[in-house]
Amino acid sequence: MTTTRRPYAAVAVAVACVMLAGCSTTDLVGDTTPGEPLTRTLEEGERPAAPDFTGTTLEGDEVHLSDYRGKVVLVNVWASWCGPCRAEAPELKRTQEKWAARGVHVLGIDNDNSRADGLAFQKEFQLGYPSLYDPAGKQALRLPHGLVNTQSLPFTIVIDPAGKVAATHMGAVTEPQMAKVITPLLAAAGQKPGKRSR
Repeated sequence: MTTTRRPYAAVAVAVACVMLAGCSTTDLVGDTTPGEPLTRTLEEGERPAAPDFTGTTLEGDEVHLSDYRGKVVLVNVWASWCGPCRAEAPELKRTQEKWAARGVHVLGIDNDNSRADGLAFQKEFQLGYPSLYDPAGKQALRLPHGLVNTQSLPFTIVIDPAGKVAATHMGAVTEPQMAKVITPLLAAAGQKPGKRSR
C-alpha cells in the first residue's frame, strides 16, 4: 500500500514546485549575473527607458526620477511590514553613503498603506534618501513588462545615467551586490572607481 502512495506523493510535490515556480523570476528579461542569480543585467543596447517615477515623498516633497538624470539610481520598492525590506535597509543606507559622491543615488518607493508606517520605518533605519509614497503600487506598474515580478517585495531597479534600466534585483540587496552592478555603469560613464563626481 505504501509503495503505491509514494509515486503520488512525489507527483504532488512536483506539481507544487511547478506552481511555486510560476512566481519565480525565471521568465524575466536580462541576463543573470554570475554568482548573483537574483540580479539580472541588460546590455546597453537592450535597456528600456525607465518610466519617470513621479510623486510626493513620505515627507510630502515632490520628486521625479528624471531629477536624477546623469546619475546612477537604485530605485528600491519596499514596505515596512516586509521582513526582507527591513533586512536590506541598512545595506541601502550604506550604499547611499558610500556611493553618493560618485554620482549614485537611492530612491525608495514605499508601498505601505499608512504614510506613518513608512515614516517610522525611514526614521528607524535613519535612511538618508527619499521614498515616494505609493500605497496602491501604481509606480511599479509603469515598468516595462517582464523586468520584475511586481507582486514580490522588495525589488530594486538600477537606472543608468541615460535614464535606462540597466539591471534588476529581486529580493533583499546588499551593498557588495549593488557595487558589482554600479561599478561598470560608472566606468562606462567615464568615472573611475576612486574618482569623485562634482
